[in-house]
Amino acid sequence: MTQSPGPAPVDPTAEQVADDLAAVVGRLLRRLRSSSSESLLTPTQRSVLARIEDGGPATTAALARAEFVRPQSMRLTLGALEEQGLVERAPDPEDGRKSVMSITDTGRTTLAAVRAAKRNWLAEAIAAELDGAERRSVAEATALLDRLVGS
Repeated sequence: MTQSPGPAPVDPTAEQVADDLAAVVGRLLRRLRSSSSESLLTPTQRSVLARIEDGGPATTAALARAEFVRPQSMRLTLGALEEQGLVERAPDPEDGRKSVMSITDTGRTTLAAVRAAKRNWLAEAIAAELDGAERRSVAEATALLDRLVGS
């Protein structure tokens, strides 16, 4: 007696995959944020510090536009970062009435530590929870996600 193979699997809709992926990515981001909570940086401060490191010195107004916040809010964030010695202010070479903010060596070290904590948590979770085949699947999914966000 042969068994019937059962119903054929149904491909999920793009909307179902999008909903599930958004939920999982949200949870992953929250876990990554909490993995580096020993630093004294808020998520906004981390984002601004990373933006300055990646994009170079910038004015308060340019950073506010890039982060989608009001200049007043950005001034508060930059003030907190400056107080901690993570950024420094210098006159804008193009307009002496303005200032540009640059990351300091302490800022780079702090940002590197935050990134390392996140990477270490994720690597440990992957090593503890996934076998080799599952790690390959995650690597393949990561390449697909990279393709999605690159388009």
